[in-house]
Amino acid sequence: MSPATTHPMHAALADWRSAFDSHDADAMAELFTADALFQGFGPVPTAGRDAVRAYYEAVPTDRTTDGTVLHTYAIGEDTAGGFADVTIRDPHGWQAHLYMSLVLVREGAGEGARWRIRQYHVSPVMTQS
Repeated sequence: MSPATTHPMHAALADWRSAFDSHDADAMAELFTADALFQGFGPVPTAGRDAVRAYYEAVPTDRTTDGTVLHTYAIGEDTAGGFADVTIRDPHGWQAHLYMSLVLVREGAGEGARWRIRQYHVSPVMTQS
């Protein structure tokens, strides 16, 4: 990945937000590798696209997201990742502010290459009282 190339974390967050906001669990699952490690708000880490799909099928359909990439990194040409600041909300005033950590891998080669999420972790942002 050259410095002139847009970091894949920005596209990964945009694609994640699009799938989340459209409530498309199949599109969301396709953003992940087949063996992705996944830690959402649930108490148990899971793995694989089927687990990702099931997780997002259970998210209420009135929830939407806002998000900003905070930090990015690259390890070679085919591994990258970063942190994002994300807020999930519903129209009734509920919201969850969280930090998202992604590890991305490039699958395929040439024009058919695609960045996918290999590892996903979210953590609530705790405010000090």
